[in-house]
Amino acid sequence: MSQKPIVGLMLGDVTGIGPEVAVKLLAKPETHEQARVFVVGDLRVLEIGMADAKIKLTVNVVNDIDSADWSKPGIQFLDLKNINPAEIPRGQTSIESGRLTGETLKVMTDMVHAGKMDAVCFAPLNKGALNKGGWKYRDEHEMFANWNGHEGYYGEVNLIKLFCTFRVTSHVSLRQAVDMVIPERIEGALRLAHETMRGLGKTHPRIGVAALNPHNGEGGLFGSEEIEIIRPTLDRLRAEGLPCEGPFPSDTVFLKARAGDFDAVVIMYHDQGQIATKLLGFSEGVTLTGGLKTLYTTPSHGTAYDIVGQGIADVGAMKRAFDVITNLATARINK
Repeated sequence: MSQKPIVGLMLGDVTGIGPEVAVKLLAKPETHEQARVFVVGDLRVLEIGMADAKIKLTVNVVNDIDSADWSKPGIQFLDLKNINPAEIPRGQTSIESGRLTGETLKVMTDMVHAGKMDAVCFAPLNKGALNKGGWKYRDEHEMFANWNGHEGYYGEVNLIKLFCTFRVTSHVSLRQAVDMVIPERIEGALRLAHETMRGLGKTHPRIGVAALNPHNGEGGLFGSEEIEIIRPTLDRLRAEGLPCEGPFPSDTVFLKARAGDFDAVVIMYHDQGQIATKLLGFSEGVTLTGGLKTLYTTPSHGTAYDIVGQGIADVGAMKRAFDVITNLATARINK
């Protein structure tokens, strides 16, 4: 029988729908059947989430994770007492809330490094507030990589039920992205794709690779990156035993993935994949930070300021983010 992982749950930025969707996730019995859930944050934020969701949870507040009693009904909660919602307006960006969101995630990362938790799942945060709040990174993925002392390739992974996408480049300008399409990054994305998909239960994942240029470069007429960089890299990796197909024009590769030909697609730049995944699975999309020693997942959608406090936030993507991280953490601890 496989061991259940301990998954840390963070309530997201208090200004958005994070507390509400976190409470809705915690209210589902199957959440606690999949993992031992340890919630880290401020009890006042959890209470706001319960009010928004109109759900009352049984909460066991503990001093540290070693004091958690998993046999008790209800959730195990570490109250950091660091966020006072009365001082932070909701439904708008708050620099102070961004600072405290990062602070909470850092506490949880340190707990994973200390061997106290297996993974971190967090409700939606605000990237701009995080940055302005003192966490001076392009995004949370770069922040997590720094906290993990990571060297080498890592990347944002987007998952929907139909397929997953892995990025050669991510949060950079399109002008920069073209110059960053190099063999090392293509290989990193492909290896991450194979490792992640196997962790999700795909023993022999089928992976397609998108071209960079229109019409796959049209034989060099619209660009030579496919001829000079992408195809030679894929040929080398296939010869080394790393199965992949492509490159395919990006206006057809997702049709193939939607039809079931691929489990995953390696994309060359951010919007190349994001448009497809959000069109086909916005309410269920999951973002994973891949390649690090610490596992992190979150819903792909944002803080949804337009519906804060209305109790109508959809828990679908939050639940999917939890399902994904539980599967990956279970596979990792039961190797």
